[in-house]
Amino acid sequence: MTSPAQFERVSAGEAASPYDRLAALGITLPPPPPPIANFVTHVQEGTLLFLSGQGPREADGYLHTGRVGEDVSVEDAYRHARLTGINLLSVLHAALGDLRRVRRVVKLLGMVNAVPDFGKHPAVINGCSDLFVSVFGEAGHHARSAVGFGSLPDRITVEIEAVVAIRD
Repeated sequence: MTSPAQFERVSAGEAASPYDRLAALGITLPPPPPPIANFVTHVQEGTLLFLSGQGPREADGYLHTGRVGEDVSVEDAYRHARLTGINLLSVLHAALGDLRRVRRVVKLLGMVNAVPDFGKHPAVINGCSDLFVSVFGEAGHHARSAVGFGSLPDRITVEIEAVVAIRD
């Protein structure tokens, strides 16, 4: 896992753009993953952008699957949530054309495919939350729910959706 100190160093430069921060983290945004069913990746309503749930899909299409607490560790699931955050950023970039249009990340809903007695859902979804704070600084702090599910589509380890306030 990436340490909180690393996130603070990257997010401390409030004048840095989200793209500068992504570069400092060594992240190149992949193309946005296509929807896997009958839905769109995002819907804008006024100054709010609602992002559909994304999962831990690598740029080459590989999908991380399994149940946290059974065959996936908390550390691996944290990395999967971070990857899911990168996919959300990719959708956000495609939707807005410029991540500098993000005024604030308002809310995340993080879902973890976990065994029934698993209790570390927040630690898993921190992978995405930590990333958003690193990329957007103060504007990346958000309200959040992190919950467990008995299954997720295609057995993915995590799914995360977001609500983002945007600038015109």
